[in-house]
Amino acid sequence: MATAAFEALNRELGQRFRRWVNRRIPPSRSVTLDQKRLFIFPSRVGFFFLFCLLLMLMTSINYQNNMAFALTFLLATLFVIAVLHTYANLAGLTVHAVSTQSAFPEQQAQFQLLLERRRRKEHFDLHMGWPESNQVVLNLVDTDTLPVELYLPVGARGWYSPGRLRLESTYPLGLLRCWTWIDLDLHALVYPSPLASEEPPGVAAEAPDGAAQQLPGIDDFYGLRPYREGDSLRQINWKGVAKGQGLLTKQYSAYAQRSLWLDWDDFPGTGTEQRLSHLCYWALEHDAQNEEYGLRLPGARIAPGCGERHREDVLRALALHGIEQARA
Repeated sequence: MATAAFEALNRELGQRFRRWVNRRIPPSRSVTLDQKRLFIFPSRVGFFFLFCLLLMLMTSINYQNNMAFALTFLLATLFVIAVLHTYANLAGLTVHAVSTQSAFPEQQAQFQLLLERRRRKEHFDLHMGWPESNQVVLNLVDTDTLPVELYLPVGARGWYSPGRLRLESTYPLGLLRCWTWIDLDLHALVYPSPLASEEPPGVAAEAPDGAAQQLPGIDDFYGLRPYREGDSLRQINWKGVAKGQGLLTKQYSAYAQRSLWLDWDDFPGTGTEQRLSHLCYWALEHDAQNEEYGLRLPGARIAPGCGERHREDVLRALALHGIEQARA
């Protein structure tokens, strides 16, 4: 009973703290760190340092030793100066959201950021990352901007938000930890997870695979038809005329590439996510074979095509099916 009450209290305090942070540091594509967005607190080393100062102060009072008093106050002054320098190491730094890369579920999505300094101020020992991403340690010294790439495993289909980014530093003495939690309003697009299946029996095509189409000026013989006024004399079947078959004109053709349609209705009896996964699998298969294919979804239609841009359009439509699309 006591454990449940403690967990409920902990959740309530956590929600209140998150609401307070959201008001103090709202989501933004670009954040400049100042006193409103930075937090500072003694580190473990800093707490030990303060404990030692307390012991030194008690010893100085007990023995009434002026040199001990002087050393204690000197170290206390050093701690106060460290507060100012630790804060100044992050103050004025600007973090920009640049771009994200799409990924499939459980894959690592790339998030690209940009650090920018102002007035050529130097920043040292900057630790950046999300709890589940790779952690990077940076120094912004010789350049005004520094690109940063972070990788984070994404979740289910749709838009994935990594949450608040932690940026911290204990420079210069390690006695204090200055940090911030910023929400850069970054969202990575997560495609459906490809799921193999038998080739859909209802795949439609604009023209059957290998079907001949009558196209003038092509040198593949297609057949004969009766002569029409205006036909080229070079296309008349003169051998047939010599045999008494009358005037016939040769027809020429080209063979049409297969233009497939991936249709929502090709997978009856399956759930939404499974249908999207099957369609995603076949889109990738046809793209790998450089075949033209189109997509039909409830409320969406993408004409047949091929290439990287077409693949991205198809995968995006599958990823956002039934999901609000209004994202930067």
